[in-house]
Amino acid sequence: MSTAPGQRPRTNRKAARTIPQERARSRRATNGPESGFATGQPAWHFLLDAGALAVLLGLGLLGFGLSFGGDAYYLVSGFGGIVLGLAIAALNAHLRLGLLITTALALGAYLVFGTLFAVPDSAIAGFVPTLDSLRILLPGVVFAWKDMLTVGVPVGTGGGVLIVPFLSSLITALVAGILTWRTRSPYFPLLPVLVLFVTGIAFSTNAAFLTLERGIGLTVLGIAWATFRRDALRRNSTRKVAVNNPQTDAGTARRAQLRRLGMAAGVIAVSVGVTALAAPLVTANDERRVLRNVVVPPFDPKDYITPLASFRTYVKDKKDDTLFVVKGLPRDGRVRLGALDSFNGTNYTMDPNGSGNFSKVGDTESINTLADSGGVVPTNDYAINISVEDYQGFFVPGGRKTTGLSFDQNASAAASGLYFNAGTDTAVTTNQLSRGDSYRVQVSEPVKLEHGQLTQYDFARLSLPDVLEVPPVVGSQANDLSADAPTAIDRVRQIEAHFQKTGAFSNGLVSEGQLPSVSGHGAARIRTLLTAKQMLGDDEQYAVAMSLMLRHLGIPSRVVMGFYPDPTSPENGAGEVKITGKNAHAWVEVAFERVGWVSFDPTPPKDNVPIPPDPENKSKPKPQVLQPPPPPQEPADLPPDSSPDALDADEKKDNPWLFWGALLGALGIAAIPIAVLALPLLLIALLKSRRRKSRFRAGHPAQRVGGGWSEVMSLATDMGAAVDTKSTRRESAAVLADAFPASGSTTTMLARRADASIFGAGEPSEEDVREYWSIVDGSLKEITSTVGFWRRQQARFSPRSLLADARTALGGRGRKQPAPAGGTPSGGKPAGGEPAARNQPPSPDAQQPGAGIEPQPQGPVAQ
Repeated sequence: MSTAPGQRPRTNRKAARTIPQERARSRRATNGPESGFATGQPAWHFLLDAGALAVLLGLGLLGFGLSFGGDAYYLVSGFGGIVLGLAIAALNAHLRLGLLITTALALGAYLVFGTLFAVPDSAIAGFVPTLDSLRILLPGVVFAWKDMLTVGVPVGTGGGVLIVPFLSSLITALVAGILTWRTRSPYFPLLPVLVLFVTGIAFSTNAAFLTLERGIGLTVLGIAWATFRRDALRRNSTRKVAVNNPQTDAGTARRAQLRRLGMAAGVIAVSVGVTALAAPLVTANDERRVLRNVVVPPFDPKDYITPLASFRTYVKDKKDDTLFVVKGLPRDGRVRLGALDSFNGTNYTMDPNGSGNFSKVGDTESINTLADSGGVVPTNDYAINISVEDYQGFFVPGGRKTTGLSFDQNASAAASGLYFNAGTDTAVTTNQLSRGDSYRVQVSEPVKLEHGQLTQYDFARLSLPDVLEVPPVVGSQANDLSADAPTAIDRVRQIEAHFQKTGAFSNGLVSEGQLPSVSGHGAARIRTLLTAKQMLGDDEQYAVAMSLMLRHLGIPSRVVMGFYPDPTSPENGAGEVKITGKNAHAWVEVAFERVGWVSFDPTPPKDNVPIPPDPENKSKPKPQVLQPPPPPQEPADLPPDSSPDALDADEKKDNPWLFWGALLGALGIAAIPIAVLALPLLLIALLKSRRRKSRFRAGHPAQRVGGGWSEVMSLATDMGAAVDTKSTRRESAAVLADAFPASGSTTTMLARRADASIFGAGEPSEEDVREYWSIVDGSLKEITSTVGFWRRQQARFSPRSLLADARTALGGRGRKQPAPAGGTPSGGKPAGGEPAARNQPPSPDAQQPGAGIEPQPQGPVAQ
């Protein structure tokens, strides 16, 4: 442009502004609106990802609910960990922090906020860290997991058990956030979500808590979110990779979007169906295995003498000693030491595999809130205060049913070693109660039902330990006594009345005028009781005899040992009761459906004295002859399917499969959604593998060389390059050279050699084909070397090239393709059936869809 003298040259300001503006517009088109995150996604994408992760992780956090017995503070702890984990992951993505700095931030957040969310009882004002809170937090990283499994349900919020939901949520949220905002895979962030889901199940109880609903929610939301992220990442990658920008067909884009939505809806429907079918198989069994079942608590009731074995010690040696003082015991109330459900021929004892396991108590204020209260029976709630005096033992006097135990500070040793069996309402302390210990017992006792009310209920179906070495006379008398009973409760009442009316009472206190009575309740003592002309014994023998009879009849029963004042004494219902040894008693409990355990007292009144025998004429005594011992009793033959198959406690401890089997089972359950998500990916990988083999092996050599070039085009399509399917090979090679500069020279050379092999004179040899495919493999590596690992995996499982092949195949059915020089599109024969001449010039418009054929001159082409 010429300018007048003295004038400044005029510049094209519009053109000057265009270059930087176009560059900025290009950056915005490539990276999206400024968000500050490594993914280049807009801010609302980040908020959507954070919300989806919070909901998905929250579904897994709900699995801890049953372990905490409904205490909602575990949700505060868990969601606190989720928020902290996502916040640290956001900082990691925004500032591109390294592993060491991120780990240090996570550890600092755990120590600073762990006091508030995990050990609030040890904090100042509920959130300020203290030395005590740090002493719990630091070892809790290792030991809190075992403590939660060995503490009885509900585990409470003390002792550091809240570390498990807080720390697991913090770690999984941190990993899920980093995988979301630092990687380009839409599926890998779901792995830590599944880990938290499985952790909640593994550290829960046998009962299932909304497993089907949470599983369906996790599957639907996880697939929907992963599909959204995949499309967002694909659009972003396409903007970055595509150099040529063909005009977008609105109709084609709309149809592609509808196809994606349809595919996503289909995958979600299949996932929901699979989850709905698999969930009943997983949760229908009441004996669901969790880690709590296989971690053996450090307590075995067999190591302690059962209360019933010490019955005569209380009623004879300590009959006037004040064992403990009870305040608040209602009228006709009873203080129980333990319920016994297993008989081995020597003692009625507790079996750890019977009514329930002894678990360490975590929250003493709420130790039995998950036990079955019976269903239809109202309860009488009250509290008693017990002060220990001369009682020294491991079994803790409590109530029926005990819902809380609050020890005073002077009984901290007893409280620290407290174990509880919710199935039998029995508490034990490994540190033994001693004089001066005091505690408060919260009791929720079912109201006593009358005989007429119990006639409408049948016996409960319970699994109790087998009774062993029972004398045969027990079964024969049980059958005779209950033969004419009209109802279930009448069978129990008739056996109870038989002992009350025909039995005689004696504690063996000869000094008080009682007849001698042998103590114990083994098989020999029970046989002597039932075969004597006059039954003689006390609570110990009558309770065991009645329970064994009921067990013979298939009625669930157990023996309970405890204390209560005489019903006719002034102490019954008094505000303060001194419990002495003579207040020791034993009775029988029977389980009824929807009612629970009901007490029965077979012991005859104390005024039932033996009837003296009729006087007989004195005769000359005969010398005593030592009688031979009775022959040993033949063991009963059990049917093959009734022999017990449960392992004893020692075998359980030594069997590693009981732990690993439960863990592998939980992992297998979690693998169901993973398998549903992986099936489409595996199918895509299989189809691509078959396509590659077909391109390399099928057809004549020239066609196989063209298949090599098609392999390069398929990878470029999966990588997001926008290549026009109607372009020639050289045009396509130019586009790929711009999109992937590292492989530009190789792709150009491959396009020329493919054209020479297809349109040139002569037929390529097998060696030429193998050499060409070797170069193709090198080109594929050059193309994928320009992107990261996750981007390569996304291209590997992308269905783009498969869909393009399908569209080409469907489009070619309705029209006849023009045959290029050297054969038909299939590389076979022309329409006339004769082989085509390879040196025939091609038509200028003859192109192979998707292959990019360019007419070439005849003759050899430089290799």
